[in-house]
Amino acid sequence: MMYNPQLDTFLRVADAGSFNKAAEELFITPPAVIKQITSLEASLDLQLFVRSPRGLKLTEAGKSIYRDAQYVVQYCKDAVVRAKNAVEEGDKVIRIGVSPMTPGQFLLNLWPGIKAYCPNIKFKMVPYENTPENSVEILRNLGQNIDIVAGLFDQNFLKIRQCAALELSREPIRCAVSIYHPLAAKERLTPEDLHGENFLLIRRGWNRYLDQMRDELWRDHPQIHIVDFEMFNINVFNQCENSEDILMTIDNWQQVHPLLKTIPVDWGYTIPYGLLHAPKPSPTVRRFLDAVQTVWPRE
Repeated sequence: MMYNPQLDTFLRVADAGSFNKAAEELFITPPAVIKQITSLEASLDLQLFVRSPRGLKLTEAGKSIYRDAQYVVQYCKDAVVRAKNAVEEGDKVIRIGVSPMTPGQFLLNLWPGIKAYCPNIKFKMVPYENTPENSVEILRNLGQNIDIVAGLFDQNFLKIRQCAALELSREPIRCAVSIYHPLAAKERLTPEDLHGENFLLIRRGWNRYLDQMRDELWRDHPQIHIVDFEMFNINVFNQCENSEDILMTIDNWQQVHPLLKTIPVDWGYTIPYGLLHAPKPSPTVRRFLDAVQTVWPRE
């Protein structure tokens, strides 16, 4: 601790108005509490409490110490948190957020190259639940508990979630079908193969590239029944597997559900994929992003 721990006891006694009550809250004996307060008063050469049969009352000096002690204790606790974060920074730790929809698989093939550029970097996988509220909160606070999340985006997506991105690729948009679906026998699809099928596509406004795709499919292939869903998570993959529906997907999600097959389609639709990060990343995260950009394979 960077401050006298007797300040914690002092604050507890002042709030409780009693040595006995403070002792119960601190799980120590009343004599131990009294000893700490007496020692604190001696070290400060101040009387902090007026003792009476009806309890304890702060002196004017005690009131002044009480106000400042609250600040000192909180400031020192915050200092410890900052110090721990500094240790992580010194250890070159990159915290990767992972969920079924945001796997850390991209690191696997890049690892030798990243290690060559950043030999001291370490990685910590931080799992999180991919709910609408949780994903928005995580992206708005990148750099605090999670540094990097891999995923799809467009500029409006980044603006709303107050984050930035390193674009790594334009991922071709594929179709996922149950391995029991008749189309699973095909190794490649055409838009005409989707005629008469339910095509699961995320709601309008989530991504402009998918909105453009939606509009063109409506115009050119009205026989495709587009069905909206709210967000990409394991539930929509389960829905696809449990029905005859077809799901828009990308190659990075091939391992999300073992009973779905990802099939290329003869259309030119792509979507930006990359690493989401804080608008002002730490020096360690910045070095990592530079390394990824250097070693990422270019087509």
